[in-house]
Amino acid sequence: VAVGVGAFPVMRRITRRLENLRNRVEALGAGDLGARVTVEGSDEVARLAASFNRAAARIEELVSAHRALLANASHELRTPLARIRMAVELMKDKADPRRKAELEQDIAELDALLEEILLASRLDAVKGLEGAEPVDLLALAAEECVRYEEAELDGQAVTVQGDPRLLRRMLRNLLENARRHGRPPIELRIARTAGGAEIRVCDHGAGIPDPERERVFEPFYRRPGATQGTGLGLALVRQIARRHGGDARCAMGERSDACFVVTLAPG
Repeated sequence: VAVGVGAFPVMRRITRRLENLRNRVEALGAGDLGARVTVEGSDEVARLAASFNRAAARIEELVSAHRALLANASHELRTPLARIRMAVELMKDKADPRRKAELEQDIAELDALLEEILLASRLDAVKGLEGAEPVDLLALAAEECVRYEEAELDGQAVTVQGDPRLLRRMLRNLLENARRHGRPPIELRIARTAGGAEIRVCDHGAGIPDPERERVFEPFYRRPGATQGTGLGLALVRQIARRHGGDARCAMGERSDACFVVTLAPG
């Protein structure tokens, strides 16, 4: 009995350290690249903790290098892209109008892709919100709906604390996604919830099969047959939503169309 009583504190300390290590592993798996565990003692658990810290540091280093490379490459591509745009403008009437229009469309799509890559890189690099202020979601949505004749806005005034530029981009990406992949009208609804605010955009399209509803938020994922878009729009929607204490998901609407639902923390 005495041995058992004496061993209990030791086992309790080991169990606590293992639970802490497990929590840090789960945090790393959830995307917290700064997750580390305190190394205590010199036993097997301590060596395991030290190995985890080394592996986590290496992963963080590789991901940071990848993000920096992507951001720098995107930034550097802006200069040659501007030169190409200028060359197309100088062509004036010398080129076939249809061919010139195709080139201008290609340049616009590439420019949009670079802009979204740079924004995604900034969101990854900066923690928390910069320039947060009270934002009237309904008013912001009304401004964005003016850009889309097929958009129908409904809801109530809801104020959240956030970055108006990021929230505007999120709304624009949702509306643009609905325009490209659905059919009019595009229904946008703003609602107040117990947990903050909810944005719902339904597109009257064919809907998205359940296995793909999570994949559409992956960077550069494009559904089979899709010919438009950068593949980053919905990934940015989720990034921005999570930066504002919420999330984004794809649901089935009343007519089996696709509805994108964004939740945001209260203001």
